[in-house]
Amino acid sequence: MFENLSERLERSFKILKGEGKITEINVAATLKDVRRALIEADVNYKVAKTFTDTVKEKAIGQNVINALKPSQLMVKIVHDELTALMGGEQAPFKIEGNPAVVLMSGLQGSGKTTFSGKLANHLKKVKNKKPLLVACDVYRPAAIEQLKVLAEQIGVPVYSEPESKNPVEIALHAIEQARRQGNDLVIVDTAGRLAVDEQMMQEIAAIKDAIHPTETLFVVDSMTGQDAVNTAKAFNDRLDFDGVVLTKLDGDTRGGAALSIRSVVDKPIKWVGTGERLEAIDPFRPAGMADRILGMGDIVSFVDRMQQQYDEEEAKKLHKKIAQNKFDFNDFLAQIAQIKKMGNLKDLASMIPGVGKAIKDLDISDDAFKGIEAIIHSMTPYERSHPEIINGSRRKRIAAGSGTTIQEVNRLLTQFEQTRKAMHKMSTMNPMKMMKRR
Repeated sequence: MFENLSERLERSFKILKGEGKITEINVAATLKDVRRALIEADVNYKVAKTFTDTVKEKAIGQNVINALKPSQLMVKIVHDELTALMGGEQAPFKIEGNPAVVLMSGLQGSGKTTFSGKLANHLKKVKNKKPLLVACDVYRPAAIEQLKVLAEQIGVPVYSEPESKNPVEIALHAIEQARRQGNDLVIVDTAGRLAVDEQMMQEIAAIKDAIHPTETLFVVDSMTGQDAVNTAKAFNDRLDFDGVVLTKLDGDTRGGAALSIRSVVDKPIKWVGTGERLEAIDPFRPAGMADRILGMGDIVSFVDRMQQQYDEEEAKKLHKKIAQNKFDFNDFLAQIAQIKKMGNLKDLASMIPGVGKAIKDLDISDDAFKGIEAIIHSMTPYERSHPEIINGSRRKRIAAGSGTTIQEVNRLLTQFEQTRKAMHKMSTMNPMKMMKRR
């Protein structure tokens, strides 16, 4: 995500390197390159021009303090304006009411149904909500079944009326059911079309008028670039939605939709989908996205994802085992599972400041743990709990069973033992003694 734009912007700022101050001449060359980079990233031309004009106005005449170089000052100005371009502050997401009702809208193939499941999963875990998913797509074959499969994976009920072709009645009946069952959140998945049409607009508008949603979201595939912005404008003119959801931001997207949509539609981006997993969803933070575009990482989003997977009781149990030097391969497998739930590995690593640039040319596959998992799964339950008993003959069997080499098994066992010792040592350190040593 945004890799090409990040690289182009970085090259643009190099034009100012070695300059003593920002002048109209040297800033013009930099911003010409910035504007070209934005347009190549599929940012709306008018948005790109207004953006660079604003940056130029703020940059010229700035006194470069001794601690900063002109290029560093320009990065700060561009960062601030990128943040403002995408909305400035993180937009609130309203889920009040009994029940709160969220209406999903968008074209077919934008990822509405999948995102409905992701949102239900996120709000169930993070906000302790009791969601009810509603199947109001009465046209697409298997739409109801798709929603039911997603709901089953996250343990959330689905309301559907397979014989009905009236989405307004289905949505109203679902809200009544939610009140009876004690569901405090209703997420209504609606039908999409291959293009904007009058029938679609009338239907989604009728549903909104009937159910009075707390939030109406427009879901858009970020990989469609400027088409996404144009479609969002058409929907907003008719539906007046509350916010935008950008899906597939982990794909080969140039990022133009994220940078243009707020200016063109004047509605905030509220959520982003960052992968196929049901946990791959983040609230949209303009400042964090600006950080990532400029290769600075996004540590707040990284911590948010970690906290979503954090279980206090499990953490206490794990800490106790580490303190007793009993951390084993079963615990190791559980930690791998938690990391994988956090999302795409390269996307995750790019959130850590300083790491994004270092790994931009590396191919980090989501299957990176596959070899390690295969080795561990080839161990017997007793071997996983007691790694110290794994001798030469056992290593040979494990290698054959996992389709790896003895050298790979040896490497994992050595690294695991070193990690276990380091974790045990850290867990037994007395913080007060450490401070006295200083």
